[in-house]
Amino acid sequence: MGVVKYYKNFSMKKIVLLIIVLGLILIIKMSNNDNKKDTVNVVRVDPISHASMVLNWGEAAIYTDPVGEKSMFMNLPDADIILLTDIHGDHFDPDALRNVTKEKTIILAPRAVADKISPDLKPKIFVMNNGEVVNQAGFRIEAMPMYNLPESDKAFHTKGRGNGYIIEKDGIRVYVSGDTSGIPEMRTLRNIDMAFIAMNLPYTMGVEEAADAVLEFKPKKIYPYHYRTPEGFSDVAKFKEIVNNKNPEIEVVQLEWYGAQN
Repeated sequence: MGVVKYYKNFSMKKIVLLIIVLGLILIIKMSNNDNKKDTVNVVRVDPISHASMVLNWGEAAIYTDPVGEKSMFMNLPDADIILLTDIHGDHFDPDALRNVTKEKTIILAPRAVADKISPDLKPKIFVMNNGEVVNQAGFRIEAMPMYNLPESDKAFHTKGRGNGYIIEKDGIRVYVSGDTSGIPEMRTLRNIDMAFIAMNLPYTMGVEEAADAVLEFKPKKIYPYHYRTPEGFSDVAKFKEIVNNKNPEIEVVQLEWYGAQN
């Protein structure tokens, strides 16, 4: 009987030990999953049109380049931060900016855009030059260069006038390119979770150059945006094909930026 009791106790100890080990493994896995959160569960994208979108990030709403009728922004959360990239009409719409700016809203803009904003909104503006970093509403935001190659005084977008942005919080990094070519500053980016890349010749770059740049800095997710051209739309399906043929680990996410037009 003593031997039987010994083996019963031994077996029970093994079962308890096994349960403890399995519990620890489960805790470790859950911790790893928390550290590798899918950004889609953290940042939800509401595409408005072309370059306009809302990044719903936790309790915050970050608007980029609000352009369009007031009705386009109805039923969306109030803007905590508005990021303005450039002076052109598909990025800077004074009426839309006024419509979406609320009491709590902070506006980040390059000097060229800030100078065009109406005086009553001036107290809300933080002017950012390329390379500058601010911390606002719990986010680290860096102003990135955006410009055409080859550089020229006659280019649609000259270096230093406009901003792209990197928005960061809790280890998640989102890049909004603005109107740019596949510049060195883009190609040397690292650890980008979500990237929004403009691709509309002749104003920015074609899908081949955009794909080449994306393959170099390897974001986890890439969102083609700002791809309306004078002739219609850039071939974003071709962009996806080029990227995934060379790197299937990069997720190309196609959202509806132009409604039934696309």
